[in-house]
This record gives sequence, structure tokens and C-alpha cells, in this order.
Amino acid sequence: RKFLSGPMREKRFGGIVADWEDYLHLFANAHDESALGEASVCYLWSPTAPARIADRIPNAKILVMLRDPAERAFSQYLHGLSNGAIHWSFREHIQRNLRHRSGQFCVHYPFLELGLYSEQLGRYLQRFGQNVWVGFHEDFKNRPRELLRSVFQFLGVNAEFAPDMDRRHLEAQVPHLAAIGWLKRLGFWQTAARVTPSSLRPLIRRTLIRRPGATRINPEDRQFLVNFYREDIGRLASLLGRNLDPW
Repeated sequence: RKFLSGPMREKRFGGIVADWEDYLHLFANAHDESALGEASVCYLWSPTAPARIADRIPNAKILVMLRDPAERAFSQYLHGLSNGAIHWSFREHIQRNLRHRSGQFCVHYPFLELGLYSEQLGRYLQRFGQNVWVGFHEDFKNRPRELLRSVFQFLGVNAEFAPDMDRRHLEAQVPHLAAIGWLKRLGFWQTAARVTPSSLRPLIRRTLIRRPGATRINPEDRQFLVNFYREDIGRLASLLGRNLDPW
């Protein structure tokens, strides 16, 4: 039988689903799949999500993928540059987050908060116990098929299924010029792509967009984040019984 992950009919940009009936609509195209799933990066951070999930689906299986919190923060920043939401330096983005204490969703928040994993993960372990699978981005990067096999076994679906992993999704496409980000947000970039001959698109992309991985975190900014997350990483290491010294 099939395993359907993220069975949504349409993208929901910025759409937070709070109503149960609205949530069920996300699965309107599901049929006889042996497992259904969906995902949000905010579920781990949310202080209310574990209890709300448990109230509706007490036996839900929870998948958590953790990444070095400094690298996670920088990746989020790059995606903000990519879509034009951010047009300032990484350090300035950190400072804007530290100054933002209203608790309201915006481009500055949540940011650093998303990398404070220990308490967040603890809430899920308390609610769901053995039904929580925890993986690490580094393992997925180095041994993707092995990690996916572990996920499939945890979910009780065909562990021998081998998905096509040649194509990378949702990589940040950081523009050389900030104006490109604004064009993306206004929709002009997508319109231009549709009318540009397909033979010219790779050349234009190489000219205007930085190669994935070409933008690196400043060592001083990384050290700031290492210090910021140090105590929480220690608590997480104790919680999971895993050596997290590379972080």
C-alpha cells in the first residue's frame, strides 16, 4: 500500500491552519495509503502543538530532524535572502531577532528560537514517548538512504522503497543582487522565467544566482551562535544520550 507524505492539494503560503476541519482538507486527496503525513518546521518550536496533536491523534508518530542550530539559522537567513524578505546582513538579522520580543510572527521571529531544541523536543517525548523518531541532518546528508530506511521502518511502511534522490528541493537560491529578491516577491521573476527561452535559463541563473553552498557563515557570527546555543545543546545531548560536540 502507498505511503503518502504531505498530501496537500495546493501550497498554503503563510497559512496557519487552526481549525480542525480546515486541517482535514489538507488530506482531501488521500485514499487507501497505509500512512499519511504532513510537516511544518514550526511544530517543534510551538509550545501548544504537542498537546493539540495528542488530543486529536494520541498515537501519532512524530518525526523530528535536527540540524546544527547555527547552520539551521544561517539556512533560514539564506532562504529569506532568496525570496526577498531579507536584504540585510546575517548579523543584523540576528540583532533584529534579539530586539524583537513581541512574540508576533514576522520576518524576525521566530528565528534563533527555532534552534533551542531541548525543551521543544522534551515536550514531544513527554507526550508521545516511543512514537517519536529523532534524526540528524548530518546523517541524512551523509547517509540518506540508510536514514530513510530507518524512517520507513519506524512508520511501518515498505523499508525497501528507494525514492529518487537526485533532485534537490527547496535549496536557497541566493541572488547576487538584492533587487532580484524583490522581483521574486513581486512575482516578476517568475513571470520573466515563463517567457524566457528554456535554453537561456541555465545561463541566466548562473549569472544572477549564487551557486548553492557558495555563501558561507562568517566565523565570528558562527561563534556568536555557538555561544548562544551552547547550554541548550548540552541539555539536548543529555536528553538523547548523543555526543553533539561537533555542534
